[in-house]
Amino acid sequence: MSFLEFVEYPLFYFAAAVFALGALWRLIGIVRIGRKKDISPPKGSEAMGFVAGNFRHFFPRGIFARRTWLHILGGYGFHLGLLVLVVFAAPHVAFLQDRLLGFGWAPLPRWGFILVADVAFAGLIVLWVRRISDPVMRQISDWDDHIGSWLTFLVMLTGCLALQESHEVLRAIHMLMVDIFLIYFPFSRLMHGFTFVLSRGHTGATYGRKGMNL
Repeated sequence: MSFLEFVEYPLFYFAAAVFALGALWRLIGIVRIGRKKDISPPKGSEAMGFVAGNFRHFFPRGIFARRTWLHILGGYGFHLGLLVLVVFAAPHVAFLQDRLLGFGWAPLPRWGFILVADVAFAGLIVLWVRRISDPVMRQISDWDDHIGSWLTFLVMLTGCLALQESHEVLRAIHMLMVDIFLIYFPFSRLMHGFTFVLSRGHTGATYGRKGMNL
């Protein structure tokens, strides 16, 4: 078995299992914590507040947007760019079709991949530079934040290098980075990719029950 076969088959399936089970374990643990029962009479809908809380936070209020516009642009550019790359990059579409789903869809053209990758890289770099340069962000950040940022950067960088398919070793290195990323994800703050729904929803449900507008 070659190194490429090892990272694409047994190690990938192991990493995917750790990712799925670890993320599920974290989510179940959060849900099981529950919250203190509110005995006051409800003035609104918790369910509607949960939904509104999630959607409302996608659109920052003007007073905050004016002060943090660069952070907002960087955040949206990185997260949306990464999502598009994961779902629509041609090698990923082929990988999902052959290994997991059995069907595929139209991938990004090469120029589209390059454009979206540039936006995602720029957004990630902006977010990390803000983390190390802003006094408040620097104080509340620790090694986990930086490892998550750099690991994501390496996954993206090795993916771009492997796109040429000129050397198998580049593809193997990319898959190794992906495997490490999947294993690290559920035990780090990268889990906010899932838990943000619960966090925003909890706040929205609390406000919704009180009849407050978000």
